Amino acid sequence: MTFDSAPLPASWASAQKSYIQFLKLEKGLSPHSVDAYRRDVLKLANYIASCQPVPSPSELTARHLEDFVHRLHALELARTSQARIVSGIKSFCQFLVLEQFLLHDPSALIEAPILTRKIPDVLTIEEIEAMLAEIDLSQPFGQRDRAMVEVLYACGLRVSELTGLRLADLFLEIGFVKVIGKNNKERIVPIGGEATKHLEYYLTDIRQHQHPKKEAGHIVFLNHRGGRLSRVMVFMLIRSLAAKAGIHKTVSPHTFRHSFATHLVEGGADLRAVQEMLGHESITTTEIYSHLDMRYLRETILQFHPANRPPSSTG
Repeated sequence: MTFDSAPLPASWASAQKSYIQFLKLEKGLSPHSVDAYRRDVLKLANYIASCQPVPSPSELTARHLEDFVHRLHALELARTSQARIVSGIKSFCQFLVLEQFLLHDPSALIEAPILTRKIPDVLTIEEIEAMLAEIDLSQPFGQRDRAMVEVLYACGLRVSELTGLRLADLFLEIGFVKVIGKNNKERIVPIGGEATKHLEYYLTDIRQHQHPKKEAGHIVFLNHRGGRLSRVMVFMLIRSLAAKAGIHKTVSPHTFRHSFATHLVEGGADLRAVQEMLGHESITTTEIYSHLDMRYLRETILQFHPANRPPSSTG
């Protein structure tokens, strides 16, 4: 079964339309995200159309959802795809309860496939310092590059958040930056003294003497033509610095975000505080950094605990 051949029942079409409006207007999701959720609900609706009798959305039960999940598994979809579809169906069921189509959420006990989470590469403080040392401040845009890398690491920004950072988002006199994250959600992130220093140097010595294009006049980091920096340019800068510093890990702008969070957790920061600074909706996403911290602690114990040292030679 491919979930794309059965006719869509009228009651499901109506519920789906209301759900899409909810995602667009109330949740403020991007068109890409809305379309992904729409496809998930369409898969469920087309499966439901094959049931006898065909239930309406208000008659949806946990048994229907369990059978649907079993069909997903039988199709041998990737576990990540199955998990994403189940997540979309859970969101739809929550909407049905919110809009009183259903009294209880039939998806509450439905479990998605367990995914093994890849622990990302992180940079040590020494590696970050080595990359910073490779920036030639004598070059026209060296100070801009230094400020960008400092801000990436100091604030844990996504590359899109860095390139979209606005002059109005800077509150350097009180040590904070306002960040516009996914789904236009705002968060306030502290910025340290070193990053502030280099950012102020850039704003005063470089940007002040540029002639920003009209559409980029409010943006902090500009290219040499006065336009907005692209994500690709930031990726190229980071990879170039890593290569010059002799770092053989796979390094991207996101590596600095991982390093930011990992170093905070290693230093004893509360996981909830890290979640707020990263802009994660769920603490589950942030918990990966506690696993990184446990790996760091294990390696430290193995390296330094007396019981793990090799026996001394008795000659």
